[in-house]
Amino acid sequence: MDHKSLLASLSGEERNSLTVLSDWPGLFKLVQHVVFMAVLVWAILAGVPGWPVLMLPLGIQYVFLFTLLHETVHRTPFRNVWLNRLAGRICSVVLILPADWFRYFHLAHHRFTQEPGKDPELAEPKPETVRQYIVHISGLAVWRGHLTTLFRNAVQANRDSFVPARGKAKVMREAQAMVVLYAILLAGSLWTGSTMAFWTWILPLLVGQPFLRLYLLAEHGRCAFVANMFENTRTTFTNRLVRWLAWNMPYHAEHHAYPAVPYHKLPAFHARTREHLQVTEDGYARFSANYVKSLES
Repeated sequence: MDHKSLLASLSGEERNSLTVLSDWPGLFKLVQHVVFMAVLVWAILAGVPGWPVLMLPLGIQYVFLFTLLHETVHRTPFRNVWLNRLAGRICSVVLILPADWFRYFHLAHHRFTQEPGKDPELAEPKPETVRQYIVHISGLAVWRGHLTTLFRNAVQANRDSFVPARGKAKVMREAQAMVVLYAILLAGSLWTGSTMAFWTWILPLLVGQPFLRLYLLAEHGRCAFVANMFENTRTTFTNRLVRWLAWNMPYHAEHHAYPAVPYHKLPAFHARTREHLQVTEDGYARFSANYVKSLES
């Protein structure tokens, strides 16, 4: 059974139960993330023994805000539209990834998942050699892409095919506002001689990015170029910590099959779809090991 057949088999009651939105699960989860990050920032600034090591868990928390940004694209982590927009904007600033531009990018990815020439994620080919894999995992190409996109959108009308004409002005205003904000932060740091932003934001982002790259590669890496979401997307079975960190997005085939399902309902939807999934993996370590084995030297 493909994903369309499965969705057609759901009753109206099942659909309503799976797609009901709520503010409280997302707010409770977001508070957990914020408290955890705040404690790490405080420990780094206080210079507790071994504080440099804490930049790694802080950075991992930061980069996995991408999964929350991703969910706000679908307007599903919170019932309140304002909360979705606010959470998306905050994640956008932390990750240096414009939220409006990313929304157009990601919705096109959902519309044309694994369709060469149409899925914007395929514009950057998956690594096929050891060298390409190392560069990919380092995150250097990602940061170059983020910064290029930000500054390009700030100075000229967007030319990406997935951004509609009505959205080009919005994308430009967003990029310009972000550039101004970062310029103010940089000027303030230079004026005061403060290195706080570097130690509690920039460097943690850099050291955390490889973990997000490894995670994201499992979503569609080595999956088929077909329309069935149970074949072109991978669900990765993992532990509760990773599912918590990634807002349940390891249930990725389920998410692609039915994007309207909020993150906290994905485990229930997984129970309904598990027997139909065609691409799964038992953990990210195993996926990575298998991927590395398939690379050309």
